[in-house]
This record gives sequence, C-alpha cells and structure tokens, in this order.
Amino acid sequence: MALFGRRASRTPLDGVDAVLADLDGVVYAGPGALPHAIESLNAAATRGRRLGYITNNASRRDAVVAEHLRDLGLVATRPEDVVTSPQAAMRLLRERVPAGATILVVGGDGLVFEIEKAGFVVTRSADDAPAAVVQGFAPHVGWEHLAEASYALATPEDEGGIPWIATNTDWTIPQARGIAPGNGTLVSAVHTAVGRLAVVAGKPERPIFDEAVARFGARHPLFIGDRLDTDIAGAQTAGIDSALVLTGIDRPKHVLAAPPTSRPTYILADLRELHEEYPETVVRGEVTSVRDAAVRIDGADIHIVAAGTRPIDLVRAGAAAIWASGRAIYGFRVPEQLYADPFHRP
Repeated sequence: MALFGRRASRTPLDGVDAVLADLDGVVYAGPGALPHAIESLNAAATRGRRLGYITNNASRRDAVVAEHLRDLGLVATRPEDVVTSPQAAMRLLRERVPAGATILVVGGDGLVFEIEKAGFVVTRSADDAPAAVVQGFAPHVGWEHLAEASYALATPEDEGGIPWIATNTDWTIPQARGIAPGNGTLVSAVHTAVGRLAVVAGKPERPIFDEAVARFGARHPLFIGDRLDTDIAGAQTAGIDSALVLTGIDRPKHVLAAPPTSRPTYILADLRELHEEYPETVVRGEVTSVRDAAVRIDGADIHIVAAGTRPIDLVRAGAAAIWASGRAIYGFRVPEQLYADPFHRP
C-alpha cells in the first residue's frame, strides 16, 4: 500500500488536483465544524485544488448542504460541489422503473427533492402501488415509515416484487452529542421484516465516486473520509487515493485491523496534516518506524520499541507493520498503547 516508500518531502496534497471530502466526521459533526477542517480545506483551495464533497447522508438537498458549508466558512461552495447519495440513487432508479413512476420514499427532503427533480412521483404509502422503494436517512424516520416500506416490499423482486434502493448503509452517523444510528440500521430493520437485501447507491459503491470524478474533471483526486468500510473501501474500489482522518467514526484499533480492501493511502489525526510532510515508513529488519515511533513484531507479539512524540506516528507504524505481515489483527497480542485514542472525535 501507499504507506510504504513515501518520500518525506511529500504532502498528501502533492500532485492532487481535486480534494473530495466526506462531510459527517470529516468537515463537521452535527451543525458545527470539526477543529481545523475549514481552514485546512480553504488552504487547499487557495493552493489550486478543486474542492468537492461526497456524502451518504440523504436527509438534505445539495443546496442546503452547500449553504451549511458556506456558513461554516467554506465560502465558495456551490450546490454542484456536493455529490449526494440520492443523486447516485437516481441513476439506479432510472435503470429499474419507467419514467414518471410512483416511488415510495423513506427519508427526508434531500431524497424527495432528487426524486421529484428526476421526474418521479413521491408517495409515503404502500397502498399507492409504488413501482419501487427508495430509502435514505432522515432524523424523523420512524416505525410507520419503515412499516410502509416493508408492506411494499413483501414480495421478493425475483417473484415479481418491486425494486428496493438504499441511498447508503452507514451503520452510524456522527452528531454533535456523539455517535447515533445511521441509515444502515434503518435499512436493516426493513430487511429483518421482509428478508430482502437493498441495492445500495452510495459509498462504498463506485457510482457516487465516478459521478464526483466526472463532475469535477479530476485526474488525480484525493478522497478524505472517516470510515474504512464505506469511505476508504469505496475510494479504493474507484482507484482513488484516500486519507482516513481520525475525527469521526473509525478509531486507531479499526485502522490496525483494516483488511486489504479498506486501507487508506494516508492516516491523518486531523486535516492540518494535509499540508504537512507525510513521513516515510522505514523497515529495518523486524522494526517498522515512522519518525521517532517504532514497533517490532515478534511472533504473535507486537512490541512498542519507541512511542514517539506524535501519537499518529505510532498508529502509522503499527498499521504498516501489521499490514505488511499479511496476518489478521486477531493473530497478534497488541499492547493497549498502540490503539490508545487521544484523537479528537465528536
């Protein structure tokens, strides 16, 4: 992976023409900006990088998200700079149902807006014989909405039932007060009732990344996310370099355990490190080091040779050593200090 052999003189932004950022857990948590996010992204734009935002959150339309970002200080943000999972869901919907069909919507204004903009008719009731169900996150979604979806999806699609599209299946969503259930938990509730699986439009599926790359004309984009299973896995599938920032969902212990399909190019404590030299990973014998942090693997034991002065470098060294071993994390005895979590999170 790209953690190995990076020259110390390079920053994560070197050679990048477009920065594509997730929102929840990267730019903000709830209504408020995360520390250092706004100034770091503005600095990237000032230095010639196009800024775009990719979000699985289907509760708000792109114009509302853009206004929120402008209020936070990303003053040049336009609606077209925001790529949403409902927009990706419309691609899938057009392939599956006739134009102008009635669609049962579970979700909020962002999803309703995109469905109506695409020429479909919105209903909230299974009694209206919908041609498909599209499900996205909104804070107000409750039992009645999930029940209507379940009624509409009672017949399996291969037995003549209607399609079911989920904007995303994120299990959690960062909020100002902490971590809350995401759309994946709501989709799972319907799945439990009907025994069917939804087709997923957003991350980690590739269409939402392809839409962003095409929209911004990016040749060498960098995607920034806070989740390995959606953000980083999706970027990897799309062939895009990625940075995992530890200001949202996934923590150091998740980084150490990341499978090959969801390992980031860069690991960042916060977005200031976009502009800092990214340290080289050095392997000498059994010791893997990043700056003054070093670890050693001895059979099933991982030893911290030096904790170093920056906790993020110890995480980087530990991840590099474990990933290079080709062994899963459960095959090791890991010292608690290696997955300590002094990093900011909501």
